[in-house]
Amino acid sequence: MILATGNLLGSVPQKPKEEQFTELAASEHVRIERIVSRGHASAADDWYDEDEAEWVMVVAGAARLIFDGEEVPRALGPGDYAYIPPRKRHRVEWTDPHQATVWLAVHFR
Repeated sequence: MILATGNLLGSVPQKPKEEQFTELAASEHVRIERIVSRGHASAADDWYDEDEAEWVMVVAGAARLIFDGEEVPRALGPGDYAYIPPRKRHRVEWTDPHQATVWLAVHFR
């Protein structure tokens, strides 16, 4: 087993062209990743509908998540988190275009 250390806010690209996904740790049942967004959002008709549960937290920046069936997106800032059950359709409505939004995402069965 390799012991790894790092900093979630280290080497954050300030203007990524695409969302950046970095796997930090993984096992058979859990995957932890850092996501960096800046002005990125899901297409209006593109929903995430995953087999795994997901817990996400905004570490820096700002974002809005919307869940299928809801009319108002949920605003997330530093320290805010959301638990997303398996098969719960959702999408990223908005991320701050003026600064990097850093997410910590934990996917699990």
